[in-house]
Amino acid sequence: MVDLPVITRHKTHGVKVRNVTVGGGAPIVVQSMTNTDTADVEASTYQIKDLYYAGSEIVRVTVNNDDAAKGLIKTREILDAEGLDIPLVGCFHYNGHTLLSDYPELCQALDNYRINPGNVGFGKKRDPQFEIMIEKAIEYDKSVRIGVNWGSLDQDLSTKLMDENAQLDKPRTSDAVMRETLVQSAIISAEKAIVMGMRPDQIILSAKVSRVQDLIAVYRELAKRCNYALHLGLTEAGMNSKGVVATALGEGILLQDGIGDTIRASLTPEPGGDRTLEVRVCREILQSLGLRSFTPEVSACPGCGRTTSTYFQELAQDIQRYLDLQMPKWVKTHPGVETMKVAVMGCIVNGPGESKHADIGISLPGTGESPVAPVFIDGKKAQTLRGDNIAGEFQGIVETYVKTRFIAGKQDAA
Repeated sequence: MVDLPVITRHKTHGVKVRNVTVGGGAPIVVQSMTNTDTADVEASTYQIKDLYYAGSEIVRVTVNNDDAAKGLIKTREILDAEGLDIPLVGCFHYNGHTLLSDYPELCQALDNYRINPGNVGFGKKRDPQFEIMIEKAIEYDKSVRIGVNWGSLDQDLSTKLMDENAQLDKPRTSDAVMRETLVQSAIISAEKAIVMGMRPDQIILSAKVSRVQDLIAVYRELAKRCNYALHLGLTEAGMNSKGVVATALGEGILLQDGIGDTIRASLTPEPGGDRTLEVRVCREILQSLGLRSFTPEVSACPGCGRTTSTYFQELAQDIQRYLDLQMPKWVKTHPGVETMKVAVMGCIVNGPGESKHADIGISLPGTGESPVAPVFIDGKKAQTLRGDNIAGEFQGIVETYVKTRFIAGKQDAA
């Protein structure tokens, strides 16, 4: 008997970010970040809502100057007026202490302050400026994400660890020292915040790198040394399939280890591309690992010489689009529908078997096969479709199945 591996989540403190809990055993949270000019209220508000409706449960926004601070305050007002309780994270660098001090409304509008210890300030200014941001978080009862990044390491700590490493009989590589700097910088900064009066359940840590193996090594070490909630993200992951694959590998391996309480896919969009892709990638990572369910899964074979033209591909695409369109309504009226498994297969080799394994499936005729499409429901053959409207008929069968299988109260009773 082959059993599936059990994912045991790393125990962390639960952090409230407005209406969302990060860590503490709560479901892993999907995050995203806008790429609009925050001072452009209309564009930023539109993109925040776009990301939210795509499934982002927390949205991070750049706050880099006075106009951005004013814009964010206005955006929060618009979202509140529309009844959109979307958690917003303010991403600060260099001048966050000034902006939070100058704009009390900004302190209140944000639900989490992202602080980078590597560039919060330099020399003698670093600690006082870090302290101002922590004091504001305490004053307004907000959480913080202490986010270190290998592109902006704490140079004092890095130099100290490099010097210590050079004195060893067998010095470690510079990359190893860099990884250690990231881990120590995050934990030391969190400890400073605790001394100032922050609670552990107000702190999220992140350590961003752009290489998969570095990401895995750093977060495994963070998980060993602390119990703060952890945000996963491969920074500068890249474009297209490279960014998607690298993100899925790095975050997926850590999630399988039970490490990570919230995730983001830092993908570079194509010019004019869809920013919500990063949200969809995160959701698909979590659903593929069985950690969360967001939408019914459609299994479809890749096609080969046995399959008839592109018909089954078009049917699979039509079914996926149909499910995506129906889900906003179904999730409100048919609880549990997001766990449904649908199979659209292209020939007799694996078609019937895969369809039986799904909740509902269809096996299309391959090259040279009889022009019929058996439909399987809950592992049993239910009917056979023929003719030119197989796609439409199958969609009708799926809708009927949803209405009869996923009934409010039925899931709890089961």
